[in-house]
Amino acid sequence: MTALSAAARGGLLWLFVAAWLARRPGDRRRAAGHGLAAGAAGMAFGHVLKAVVRRRRPPADRLPARRALLDQPKSPAFPSTHATTAAAFTVAAALTAPETATVCAPLAAAVCYSRLRTRAHWPTDVYGGVAIGAVTGGWVHRRFRRGSRS
Repeated sequence: MTALSAAARGGLLWLFVAAWLARRPGDRRRAAGHGLAAGAAGMAFGHVLKAVVRRRRPPADRLPARRALLDQPKSPAFPSTHATTAAAFTVAAALTAPETATVCAPLAAAVCYSRLRTRAHWPTDVYGGVAIGAVTGGWVHRRFRRGSRS
């Protein structure tokens, strides 16, 4: 879980997923682009919210899973930007190419679980991040879809 959490830091995991999706032209390549745009938007929005809300993280410094994290989280807790980015990428990609959900959704769920398992976040931080990310992913998908009709 700690390795998955580290891989998702800064959206790096989703860059690899996008590269895998973009191997061939068509819907999956568009899904990769939409997912990256949504993930970036979700991450940015999440960081702005963190600066406003400034919620403290769970007190778990002595737990082995938390100590195993390569980078100890120092930013405020709400929302989980790991969860926000994962949900935004997944929703935008799945709305663009529904078959991508079979890969993205379980991976996003695992990233979210990793943030709970390592006690880097309160459950509501992760749930809030998923909700914000889902809305962001849907919004980005609609913006791209509207732009393709012009």
